[in-house]
Amino acid sequence: MAPTAITPPHGVQKTSELTAAAVAKKITQTSTGPQPNGGEAALQPLDASKLIFTKTKTPMSVPEPGDPIINTSSQCTDHMITAVWRAGTGWDAPELKPYGNLSLPPTASALHYATECFEGMKMYRGFDGKLRLFRPDANCRRMLVSSTRIALPGFDPKELEKLIIAMIAVDGPKWLPKSRPGTFLYLRPTMIGSAGALGVATPKEATLFVISTFMPTLGGPKGMRLLASQNGVRAWPGGFGFAKVGANYGPTLMANQEAVTRGYDQVLWLLDGVVTEAGASNFFVVWRSKEGKVQLVTAPLGEKIILDGVTRRSILQLVRERLTDGSASGLEPVEIVERKFTMEDVVEAVREGRMIEAFAAGTAFFVCPVTVISYKDEDLPIPMVRGETGEYAGLIKSWLVDIMYGKVDHPWGVVIDEKEEF
Repeated sequence: MAPTAITPPHGVQKTSELTAAAVAKKITQTSTGPQPNGGEAALQPLDASKLIFTKTKTPMSVPEPGDPIINTSSQCTDHMITAVWRAGTGWDAPELKPYGNLSLPPTASALHYATECFEGMKMYRGFDGKLRLFRPDANCRRMLVSSTRIALPGFDPKELEKLIIAMIAVDGPKWLPKSRPGTFLYLRPTMIGSAGALGVATPKEATLFVISTFMPTLGGPKGMRLLASQNGVRAWPGGFGFAKVGANYGPTLMANQEAVTRGYDQVLWLLDGVVTEAGASNFFVVWRSKEGKVQLVTAPLGEKIILDGVTRRSILQLVRERLTDGSASGLEPVEIVERKFTMEDVVEAVREGRMIEAFAAGTAFFVCPVTVISYKDEDLPIPMVRGETGEYAGLIKSWLVDIMYGKVDHPWGVVIDEKEEF
């Protein structure tokens, strides 16, 4: 009998409800220390105040702009953050220590059962000389969502943010010097199941680490060319597409490589014809509705198919504040629409001349205009009225750049108190 034909016994929860309940329990048990109502023995919470500092004795050289190593995304800074969690005791004291390899048993859970999650962030050297993060609180909260979705331990997101800031304060002055305003380094907080035991079970040990690396600027000046998926899917309702876990990325690599061989940059992922994400980025279209309204349209979060991108969230908030009446930009006001839309909707908008522009958005690609979408062997041209971008994408990108690099003061730009000597 097919699984879908089996009716759950009375009182048994649906899978999604079971997952939600398990996540809530995991957060309670592993992130906040003492258990309520005299429960199990208290587990030690992640505590940034216990951070141990160990300075490297073999400092590395900072590559010059244009150095080929930057394009490899492999050159990391001198130090990293690590912290280990164990089922019986909770979180050990975190450590800032020299960057180096991790030691894992071949039976580590992450190597067999995809118990791995991560975040993508950047630190920025502002044009005002200051070092900044962009909305680190949002990344740390999302990492908690991701870790507990795959049975890794919970933690207080504020403590993770403190650890990230501590690392940047140490390595930032050297690796993003004030002599290089307008530059960035990529940050990768990661958590893996590191217990040495086979068996499909909740990991009894987890390792959290934070590294920082150089990364090339992604997204070409001529715009992104997307190939719409015809058969494969990236995520599905009730799954884990909303979590930033490694299992969301590995299975997409073959399709992305095939898209590149055909002359495109990324796959535009569809689910039964519904548009979801562009590669690993959120996807937006700006079109004129049949009623004549200019709309900024993007996929909704409700079915947990797409990632709740920090850049996505920021774009929607800024547009809501600055573009819904058009007074601050000179552009025609837009209506924000978070709803399902299909590739047939996109095709219709292009053919009827209602498509204004489209762009992908995320930490890696930032705000990248789209120039072509290939669907059913037809290349659909997407307007870019400024030549290298559309008006709306260009304006939105400038707003974000101003915040990230300190051209304007904004609560999202978190200034780091740097340690000139360590």
